[in-house]
Order: sequence, then C-alpha cells, then structure tokens
Amino acid sequence: MSKPVNQPRRVVIEGQAIATLARAWDALAGALDLPAHFGRNLDALHDCLTGDVPGPLVIEWRHWRATEERLGQGVRPMRETLEEAAATRDDLEVRFPD
Repeated sequence: MSKPVNQPRRVVIEGQAIATLARAWDALAGALDLPAHFGRNLDALHDCLTGDVPGPLVIEWRHWRATEERLGQGVRPMRETLEEAAATRDDLEVRFPD
C-alpha cells in the first residue's frame, strides 16, 4: 500500500482587498498564522517562513498588480522576501497570478 502524498496547505492573499502596507502585513500574518513574535518586518517574515511556518505550503497572492499599483514599490520587498524564502525550501511555493 502506498503512502498518501502530503498535500500542501494553500494560503490565498486577495490583493484587491489590500489598501495599505499595514493591511498587507495583516493579511500575511493572519493567513499564515504567524507566531506572536512576528515583528511585521522583512527579516521577521523571512525568519518565520523559513523556520516557523510548516510545509508543504503554497502561498498565492492574487491580483498582485492591483496591490502594487495601490501601494507602490513599498510592497515589492515583501514579494522578494516571499520568493527568497521559497527558494530556500523545497516545500514552499509562492505564486502571483493576475
């Protein structure tokens, strides 16, 4: 009998609903159930994604362009941090479909 494949948990961030950078942090913290010590900064996000958040996990940030248009380049480092964390883990994937 074969062992069942561990299906990844899927987390969806609705980019159209994010109006401020603070709301983007709220969306990530809530969707990923980040620990209380999460500091809402890029280093803390990277640390949590590479050490505290269990996998397998798929993070899908829908309507990324809408988020970026609304928040400007200030949100770009958040995306880069998500991508960097995914590059260090075989069980983490990030997607930015529009």
